[in-house]
Amino acid sequence: MKNIFTALILFLAIGANAQDLNKTIEDPNRHKQVMLNLCTRDSVTSFPEFKASYDANYSNYKVDSTVINELSKLMKGKKVTIVLGTWCGDSKYQVPNFLKIMDAAKINNESLKFIGVDGMKKAENGLIDSLNITRVPTFIFTDKKGKEVARITERPTETLEKDMLKLLVVQPKKVAAKTK
Repeated sequence: MKNIFTALILFLAIGANAQDLNKTIEDPNRHKQVMLNLCTRDSVTSFPEFKASYDANYSNYKVDSTVINELSKLMKGKKVTIVLGTWCGDSKYQVPNFLKIMDAAKINNESLKFIGVDGMKKAENGLIDSLNITRVPTFIFTDKKGKEVARITERPTETLEKDMLKLLVVQPKKVAAKTK
């Protein structure tokens, strides 16, 4: 009986957490459905409000193939949190481009975390409270320890690829000259 009770509690706990994944709500500010909280890549890219822009922008984006090998190396051991609004024009444009770059660099989906926000750039349960999100999309690159190492907010300065290269390149440590 104890095992059945434990299994039931575990099932309910997993079920409760699964309900928050790919959550959609009616945004009170935008008066439309938006994705909120943790999402999968598939759910974001197939979300009706996002899909048409995603499909067109992903297929039309020309990846700068001259930097893909270097980006692939720089991304080793890194994860990216993508905070986006499925309602947001910049997200609809930049996220497909970013994902096409990640695909070209052969970065697996396990290295990417998607968080949807509402029109006030908020998520539930403190999910993004410590991330200092002011605009979307925001691409936050973290190292193996979870420490933020780079960030692109809203749109790149040059191109996504060039900005990532500049931000992710490890600067050589300055060696102090010894004086005698």
